[in-house]
Amino acid sequence: MTGMTVDQVLQMSRKLVLPEQLRLLEALSRQVRYQVEEQKAHSIMELEGLEAEIWQGVDAQQYVNKERASWDS
Repeated sequence: MTGMTVDQVLQMSRKLVLPEQLRLLEALSRQVRYQVEEQKAHSIMELEGLEAEIWQGVDAQQYVNKERASWDS
């Protein structure tokens, strides 16, 4: 069924008898639920170390002092 639109699928589903429509609905619900459950939840800890090379050689306290000084300017 590649290349079909939702509207086309809905139009086809209207030709099914009610029990088959319910079966289709349940199958779609299971399929979507499975896909949602399979998606791994992300953790903020995944960002740890990201772009760390940017900060190499930078003294953290000097950087903070410089930023704070810029607030008063």
